[in-house]
Amino acid sequence: MAKSFEVDQAVSNLIRLAVPDYLIISLDDDGGDRPRRIDPRGTVWLRDGELAEPDIDLSPPTYHYTHRIPVEIAAYTSSEPLRLVLDRMATMIATPIKADRFLGGLVNYIDVTALDLVNINVAGGQTQKGGMFDIVATYSTENPL
Repeated sequence: MAKSFEVDQAVSNLIRLAVPDYLIISLDDDGGDRPRRIDPRGTVWLRDGELAEPDIDLSPPTYHYTHRIPVEIAAYTSSEPLRLVLDRMATMIATPIKADRFLGGLVNYIDVTALDLVNINVAGGQTQKGGMFDIVATYSTENPL
């Protein structure tokens, strides 16, 4: 199994445990497209990870990757400010990452980028808020796949 796939799966499992009350659309879901409506509890989209070109050591051959996993979150109307709901969602995802920076020994280091907030405009509907951030894992492997 490719190391990048293992990392994607481990991050997907981590997110499912971190935010069990939210609708999670992940890389293992069929299609992974956005639903027409945001789940009233909140929605998390986990996209396929993107690998940067590796740094390579030649003897023995070792490939050092930076693996960015895009995460999108969206909040439905709430009695609380949507910004607060999004911050809480992002924090719930970041907390277990902060607790295990090595993803159980799978990676050399894992972290999250800053939350970028966006308005989600729906034709004929109320403006909602969403946010995007990346989970960034660095690791080394002897197999470029």
